[in-house]
Amino acid sequence: MEVKTLDKPDERRDFPRGHLEAVHMTGLDFAVGTFEPGWRWTESVAPIAGTDTCMVHHNGYVVSGRMHITMDDGGEAELGPGDVFVVPPGHDAWVVGDEQCVVYDFAGAMAREYAKAKDT
Repeated sequence: MEVKTLDKPDERRDFPRGHLEAVHMTGLDFAVGTFEPGWRWTESVAPIAGTDTCMVHHNGYVVSGRMHITMDDGGEAELGPGDVFVVPPGHDAWVVGDEQCVVYDFAGAMAREYAKAKDT
């Protein structure tokens, strides 16, 4: 059995207009992403990731705020509190409105790869 608390995350990654806190466990990396008004993936994270759009798979839950997501293939959705979502790689996203958006990510890919510089 493993139990960890987000009060003491294993890792914190800061990026423009937001941050990620993660706990790493056997079989699960759990992350909480906090995105401030004005945050947009292509502006805040793309320079770190080195890709045009987000190439991380997300399984998540929106705790507060709103986020708009557009897929590379043209699909789009706006997420808000209580929404559970699956978003495959190949998307852009941004905070809608003037409230921060807090997202729980259960897939693990966000905790492992999100806002980390790619090896060159």
